[in-house]
Amino acid sequence: MSLSERERRILAEIEHALLADDPELAKRVAKINRVGAHGRPGTRMRGWVTGHIWLIVLVTALVAVLLVVAVLVA
Repeated sequence: MSLSERERRILAEIEHALLADDPELAKRVAKINRVGAHGRPGTRMRGWVTGHIWLIVLVTALVAVLLVVAVLVA
């Protein structure tokens, strides 16, 4: 869904205020937006999430194996 003209105007006002108030932060936000606009949003984040999902799966499997061993030994 696209933004209405009023929403675009408000967003532009916010951007101009940010640029005037904190130019360094405005540059960093612009850099993030450029990366997102080129079809590569969150590439590092996806890798981070995927790695953590595999870690959670591995730990869960390990806990399940340890529970089975504990039940068989007891």
